[in-house]
Amino acid sequence: MKQWPLPLMGLLIAAGLTAAPPDKSTLSTPDLTPIAPQVPAADRHQPNRVFLERADVLKVDPDEPNVQILVGGVTFRRGDMFMYCDSARFYTDPALPADSMEAFGNIRMEQGDTLFLYGDEMEYSGMEQRATVYGIDRDVRLINRDVTLTSPVIHYAMGINLGYYDQGGTLTDPQNTLSSLEGEYAPPTKEANFYGRVRLTGISDKGDTINVRTDTLLYNTDTRIAELPVFSRIIGQKGDIITTNGLFNTAANTTTLLDRSLVHTTDGHTLTGDSIVFDRTTGIGEAFGSMVLTDSARSVRLEGDYGYFNQQIDSAYATGRARAMEYSKPDTLYLHGREIRTFLTPDSLRLMVANPEVRFWRIDLQGVCDSMTFVQQDSTLYMNGDPIVWNENRQIFGNVIQVHLNDSTVDRVELPDFAFVAEEIEDEFYNQMSGKTMIADFEDGDIKRLQLNGSVQAIMLPEENDSTYNKIVSLESSYLDAYFANRDIERAHMWPETTGTVTPIYLARRSQLYLPKFRWETEIRPNGPDDIFPRTNPATQIISTTEEEIQPEKDEETTESD
Repeated sequence: MKQWPLPLMGLLIAAGLTAAPPDKSTLSTPDLTPIAPQVPAADRHQPNRVFLERADVLKVDPDEPNVQILVGGVTFRRGDMFMYCDSARFYTDPALPADSMEAFGNIRMEQGDTLFLYGDEMEYSGMEQRATVYGIDRDVRLINRDVTLTSPVIHYAMGINLGYYDQGGTLTDPQNTLSSLEGEYAPPTKEANFYGRVRLTGISDKGDTINVRTDTLLYNTDTRIAELPVFSRIIGQKGDIITTNGLFNTAANTTTLLDRSLVHTTDGHTLTGDSIVFDRTTGIGEAFGSMVLTDSARSVRLEGDYGYFNQQIDSAYATGRARAMEYSKPDTLYLHGREIRTFLTPDSLRLMVANPEVRFWRIDLQGVCDSMTFVQQDSTLYMNGDPIVWNENRQIFGNVIQVHLNDSTVDRVELPDFAFVAEEIEDEFYNQMSGKTMIADFEDGDIKRLQLNGSVQAIMLPEENDSTYNKIVSLESSYLDAYFANRDIERAHMWPETTGTVTPIYLARRSQLYLPKFRWETEIRPNGPDDIFPRTNPATQIISTTEEEIQPEKDEETTESD
């Protein structure tokens, strides 16, 4: 027997609720002298009292003076509730504070023009103020306007106007059908509770199919809002929802989900968060608190303190502690921006746009900038706003940087508007090159070829045969084309004219160590997937020199270079 929740506790007496009904299709009585029914002139609204209104025949057994045998057109009244049957045994013990009865054949209970209860047999307990109606030929029906509750046995607690069942039942309204092993329905409040193998099916006002599977569901037949306090699954044409604490407005086809619920769409997206508001018709979902959106079809995961997803136009947004992960390649790209958006362009390009305070990390490439666009089709990063990228011991910066990625490593880096590349040698010594434009080709993570065009400047520290560095070479030209092997310059060509100087390290002044726009900002370089978020005290550049800071000095040794 179900342990009913409050406020039913203390109001319902569980004993005998599921007892099998008596097998009495007709009432067999001894040959007693008929007595004409007498309807007392009493107040029909006395609490907890049942009055006999009419019967074709009333008989009394001398051995049971407190039992009235009623046959034909029997009518009882309890307050505003009328009860009809073909025959009945009516118990009226003056020593008891209330009346009881057993009724048989064509049971009908009516309250006004809104509440009806139909069955084949009934037991009414005046002490418990409860009617138990049994169905013999068909299920019992409780009808409240456009709501119908059916079950083999329905108990109706008249004191609190609550119908309930424990042998399986179904409730239907104009939109939905709900079934369960046990349940209850209160006509005055329109509230219904369902327990055990609960199923909700129907069509929403928006035209979407509705299917809910759970073990506990609370439902209002007026608002058509279902409360899901336990593990539940909402199944739809566009995907499923899994929740352990949520509200489902079946009329509006919207859900409010708590406790890390999960929305799963048929096109491979999943959305979770501390709380989610999801419209199943439009496919728009908002997530609050530790939002996670995954796109398994494109191998992208988006995180944030807040975010939303639009299934119809295939777009998403995250902010707060936002992070995007692109894992279609062997090496995952981790990206942060204060705001991150993903969407499709009119020409079907999949873009991820992040700004501002962008930081990203991949095992072979790291970078920072103010805004960045990632084109997933060709795995290209477009960086703007003081962009810097690092690869091993190299740092590249300019006004705009374009990074092309292949399956596992960086494939090409292009700087179309000013370029500066620096390579750390040791301590404060760096190889440096700058120009108006640059293209750097990589192979297996190492730079293979470097092309600089326009106002080329270079400072190089050639490695000696004994692996030491003892001179600094300063060069200027219009173009440079360099090839690398084992991370060192294998050969280089500068044209059409080249000028330069060679200075021993021990004679070089500080101004000769760096090109005018040199800066080395390793302190702001992301060091791992979790280091892409803004730091409390952002580091500034370690070494920064400008043309104004460097005063011209006379070189002690210069050599013209071809």
